[in-house]
Amino acid sequence: MRVPASTYRLQITADFDLDAAAGVLDYVTDLGADWIYLSPLLGAEPGSEHGYDVVDHAAVDPARGGPAALARLAAAVTEAGRGILVDIVPNHMGVATPRANSWWWDLLRHGQESRYAEAFDVDWEAGNGKISLPVLGDDSAGGSELDRLEVVGDELRYYDHAYPLAPGSADDGASARVVHDRQHYTLMGWRRADTELNYRRFFGVNSLAGIRVEVPWVFAESHAEIVRWMREGLAQGLRVDHPDGLADPGGYLDLLRDATSTIEDDGEHAEGEVLAEKYIVVEKILDGREQLPTNWSTSGTSGYDALADVDRVLVDPAGEGPLDALEARLHDPEAATPAPVSWAAMVHEQKRSITDGILRSEVLRLARLVAEPGGAGADADADAIAELLACFPVYRSYLPLGAEHLQLAATRARTHRPDLSQQIDRLLPVLNDPAHPAAVRFQQTSGMVMAKGVEDTSYYRFSRLTSLNEVGADPDEFAVDVAEFHRRQQLRQAAWPTSMTTLSTHDTKRGEDVRARISVLAEIPGDWQATLGRLRAAAPLGDAPFENLLWQAIVGSWPAGPERLRDYALKAAREAGTSTEWTATNEPFEQSLRDLVAGLDDGVTGAIVADFVDRVRQAGWSNSLSAKLLQLTAPGVPDVYQGSELWQTSLVDPDNRRPVDYAARRALLENIDDGWLPPIDETGAAKLLVTSEALRLRRDEPERFTRYAPVAAFGTAAAHVIAFERGAAITVATRLPLGLEAGGGWGDTTILLAGREYLDVLTGSHIAGGATSVAELLERYPVALLIPNDLPADEPVDDPAALPDESES
Repeated sequence: MRVPASTYRLQITADFDLDAAAGVLDYVTDLGADWIYLSPLLGAEPGSEHGYDVVDHAAVDPARGGPAALARLAAAVTEAGRGILVDIVPNHMGVATPRANSWWWDLLRHGQESRYAEAFDVDWEAGNGKISLPVLGDDSAGGSELDRLEVVGDELRYYDHAYPLAPGSADDGASARVVHDRQHYTLMGWRRADTELNYRRFFGVNSLAGIRVEVPWVFAESHAEIVRWMREGLAQGLRVDHPDGLADPGGYLDLLRDATSTIEDDGEHAEGEVLAEKYIVVEKILDGREQLPTNWSTSGTSGYDALADVDRVLVDPAGEGPLDALEARLHDPEAATPAPVSWAAMVHEQKRSITDGILRSEVLRLARLVAEPGGAGADADADAIAELLACFPVYRSYLPLGAEHLQLAATRARTHRPDLSQQIDRLLPVLNDPAHPAAVRFQQTSGMVMAKGVEDTSYYRFSRLTSLNEVGADPDEFAVDVAEFHRRQQLRQAAWPTSMTTLSTHDTKRGEDVRARISVLAEIPGDWQATLGRLRAAAPLGDAPFENLLWQAIVGSWPAGPERLRDYALKAAREAGTSTEWTATNEPFEQSLRDLVAGLDDGVTGAIVADFVDRVRQAGWSNSLSAKLLQLTAPGVPDVYQGSELWQTSLVDPDNRRPVDYAARRALLENIDDGWLPPIDETGAAKLLVTSEALRLRRDEPERFTRYAPVAAFGTAAAHVIAFERGAAITVATRLPLGLEAGGGWGDTTILLAGREYLDVLTGSHIAGGATSVAELLERYPVALLIPNDLPADEPVDDPAALPDESES
C-alpha cells in the first residue's frame, strides 16, 4: 500500500475547480505536503459549495471541472511525484432538486416499480405506498399549500420546485390537486418531517436521502466512477464520509478494498506483480477511549481523535475548577450555591429531545420493526427505543462488536426510566441480533442521535471552555497531562500508525488557532470571568451561557469582520436553541445579536475585547505553533486544511470554506526559503515556517519517523515542556505559556538529548546535545524540531578530522 507522508486538503468548488487545484500544486509541493486531499468530486446539487449532496455518481461534477480537469490534475500530480486522496460519500444523495438526480426522479415517477426503489431506504408501508416529501410551506389563512400546485407538461410544480408525474396520471385534465393524489409521493408541510418522514436521511437533513450501498448493484453503480479513478491512477486514496450511516460499515469497507485494489509491479519480487491495496481512511468519531474496529479494511480515521489530544495537552488543568464554577453561575444565576453543570446530563437531555423531535420519524420506524402482536403498543416501544438511543454511550455499535455499549445503554435507560424496564428487557434480544432489521436500523440511528444531540446542540450550550467543544472530542475531558499525551501517541504508533491526524477540517466548529487562543482562558480564568462580566453588562442578551460561548468565539477569532461574526452568532444561537431556533426564530433576540456584533466596531465592547486579546494574543500564538508542530510530527498522517499554514481563525461552516489567498502564502514562503526567520506576529509567517519545515522533513526523510518515545525534561519549568523523539527527529514544544511567563521563564529547565550535535531545522541553530538548556533552545520560537547533525552514513568522508568525536557519542 502506498501511504502518504502528509496531505493538504483543498475544497473543490465552482470558484476553485480542479484546474485551480492544479494551479496551486507547485505551492503545495513547495510547502512540503505529499498528497493533495480533495473534497467530493461527483456531480452535486446545483450551486453546492461542499459537494456532499451528490446527485450523479457517473462522472466528475462539470461545475468542479469535469473528468478532463481531473485527468489534467492527476497528470500534474503524478509528474510532481505526489498523490491524490478523494473524499467520497457512500451514505446519501442530494434530493433537493429532484430533476438533477436521475435516481430520485425515477423513484418519484414510478414509485415501488422503479428500479431505484431498492436503492433508497424507504418505508413504503408507513407512507401508504408513497414517499413522504416534506417540502411545502405552512398552510396560510388563504388556503392549503396544495392549492398552489400546477401541472406543467409532465411535471407537478410548486413554485420553482418540480416533481415528475406518474405515466398517465394527468391525461384527463384533472386539477393539480387531484393529479397530486395520483402520484407515488405525497407533498406535505415541512414541519411534518419530524414524525412522518418515511425515507432514511442524513441526520435531520430532508434533502439528503440515504442509499443502500449494501445492495450489490447499488454499490457497483454508485462506485463505478470512484473505482475508475483508483484503477486508472487518477487517485491513490479515499476518505470515506460518514460510514456510521451505513447498514454494514465493515462489509462496505471490504467491498471498497476489493473494488479498488490493483495489480501492480513492485519492482522487487521475481514475479513482478503484487496486489496493491489503496490507502482508505474513514470519517469516524471515537468517543473517549473507544477504538476503531480492527476488522475494518481501513488505514484509520480522518483524524478528529488526534485533534482532541493535541488541544487538551495545551490546556491548563488548574482552570477547570474556576471555569466550572463560572459555568454553574451562568446556568443558574439565582442560586446561592449553583450546582455544577453536568455535561453527561446535558447530552442525555438533548439526545432525548432529538429522539422526541427532529428524529422522531426514525424512532417510530424502529418501533414498527419491533412491534409484536399483543405487545405493549407502538408508543411504549417508541418511548423505550428513544430512551435507549438517548443513553447510548458512543455513536454506534457494529454487532457483534459493541454489544457492551447496548448493555450499558440499557442499564442507564432503566436508571433514567425505571417504568420502561420491562419494555427495555423485551427489546434487548432484538436489538442485539445482528441479523434483525431493527438492530441494523438502531445502529444506523444511534449515530444520528449522537451527532444532532451533541455536535449540533450541546456543543452550543456548554460554554465552560469552548475550545474543547470540537468534533470528535469530549468536552467533559478538560485537559490531559504530558504523560497521558505520550501514552496516547504510543498507542497510535503501535495500533494505527497510518491513521490521519488533523487540527482543522471543513467540519470543525472553530479553526485551530481560534481554539488555541481560547484555551489560554484556562490559564487566567479569573481574568476571563471579569472580562465576560464587563462584556455582558455592556451588551446583555439575557442568555448567559450562550453569551459566554459567543464572546469566547469573538475573542478567539478577533479581529474577524462583522459579517463573519454576525453569521456565526446567528447560526450558533439557532443551534443552541435556547433563545432562538431554526424553526421558530426569535426576531428581537436575533436583532440583539446583530446589534452586539455591530457595536464591536466603535463601541465599548470592541475596546474590551481588544484589550483582552492583547493579553492573550502571544500566548495563543505560542499554543498555535506548539499544536501545529505536535500534530505534524506525532504518529499518523498529518493533514493541513487549506490555508491553515497561516493563522486559521475560521469559525463554523461555511466560514471555514472561505477562499484562500495563495499569492500571499507563496510570497511568504519564498521569503522563508531565502533565509528569513519571521517574527511571531499577525502575518502568521512563523506558523508557515513551522508547517513547511515539518512537512518537508516528514515527506523527504520519512526514515526519521519510525517510533515514538518521550523526551524527559528537568528543572523548575519542566511541566511546560512537551518533547518526544520519533527515531531521528525530536519535537520540543511549549505548553501553558502564561504560567511559564508568570513563573519567571525557563530558568534552569533542561531536556536530555544524546551526546551528539543536533540541528534545529526551524532556525538553523546547532545544539551541542546532552543536557540542553530549554531557554537557549526556544529563545526565538516556542517550538524546535531537531535532527542529528551527523553526516549521512552512506556519504564518504575524505578528511578524518570531519568524523564525529567518539568521546562525545
